[in-house]
Formats: sequence, structure tokens, C-alpha cells
Amino acid sequence: MKLDNNNHSVFMLRYHLIMCVKYRNKVIDDKISSRLKEIFEKIAPTYNITLEEWNHDIDHVHILFRGQPNTEISKFINAYKSASSRLIKKEFPQIRKSLWKEMFWSQSFCLLTTGGATVDIIKQYIQSQGKKDDKQSY
Repeated sequence: MKLDNNNHSVFMLRYHLIMCVKYRNKVIDDKISSRLKEIFEKIAPTYNITLEEWNHDIDHVHILFRGQPNTEISKFINAYKSASSRLIKKEFPQIRKSLWKEMFWSQSFCLLTTGGATVDIIKQYIQSQGKKDDKQSY
């Protein structure tokens, strides 16, 4: 497992973000998805975010990214949604006909944390701390 670090900490913060087009309108094709990804990659470094994986369906995108402890994720998501919506409508004007009141993204999103261990394994590890193990001697 490769950990990230900065001056004061070591961490592994990975997130799975799912964003849907307003009313799940079917407007995302390969070309639009590619442009959305480029916009993400341009904005992300400002917020200490690194893209790891990107994919789309016709009405939503899936994004796997890394962050840092000081990453303001909600601010990043809002900045990304605002910039990408504006740029996509400008660069692909035909898309406006398929949007509701020209709104590209739904206001809501799904953000999940990811990691190498399940919650149950982490709970067991925490519960086992400070307990004497037969293999250890104190």
C-alpha cells in the first residue's frame, strides 16, 4: 500500500464521487466526458486533488480521486460543477436543448470514501489495541 504524505502527516484519502446530470438527462457522450475530465484535471491541483480513475454513463460520471487532509472537498466539487457546467454549455451549445433550465449538474452528488480495509477490520483492529497478545511480552 502506497501512502501519500506532506510536511506533517502520512495519509491515504481516496474518494469515489458520482455526479448526475440534472434530471438524469442523457447528454454525456465520450467527447463530453473527455472534456469534463480535462476540466477536472485542470481544477484539481488547486485543491490538492489527484485524479485516479474516470468513467461515465450517458447521465452521470464516476470519479476516483485522492485528496489530502487539508482538501476542502465540498468547495472543490462546487467549483468543479460550476466551471464544468459553464464550459460544457459554451463549448457544446447543442446540449442546452437537452437540459432543464440550462442546468447541467444535479445539485446533489454521492461521495464515498474508499480504502483497503473494511469497516469491520478497522473496528477489530481498534478494539484489539492495548490487549495483551499471547505472542507479545510486555
